[in-house]
Amino acid sequence: MSEYRATTLWTRTSSDFTYDSYNRGHEVRTGGGQIIPWSSAPEYKGERERVNPEEALVAALSTCHMLTFLAIAARKQFTVDHYRDEAVGIMTKNDHGKFWVSQVTLRPEIVFGGTRQPSLQELAGMHHSAHENCFIANSVKTSVVIEG
Repeated sequence: MSEYRATTLWTRTSSDFTYDSYNRGHEVRTGGGQIIPWSSAPEYKGERERVNPEEALVAALSTCHMLTFLAIAARKQFTVDHYRDEAVGIMTKNDHGKFWVSQVTLRPEIVFGGTRQPSLQELAGMHHSAHENCFIANSVKTSVVIEG
């Protein structure tokens, strides 16, 4: 089993504490010691230049899929030279009127090197296996769609 840690640190910087005035900026310290500036999304009075939880969820699903895909490709002896994914998350309201990230669409574009190139069927199989084995995708109820 593995364990992962993060410490979230926030301090009020406004003179008062109302919904319109309190600061959304904060830091997250990872178990590895990185300090990452976070905020709420801009539409919720956050700072655009900081990471927000919704984008982090999309990024976590995208990078988990990529890392799992790379492991599968390497084991199948396909050489990956470049991987790019323009992932998009969609927030909607659920049946109880609560907002949630209901779908994340991954659009991986992969460049393979060498003479051994996967067929379209092999590529689709690797994406399917990557999705089935992605730790993050297995941890959320968000629908993850893979295009491409």
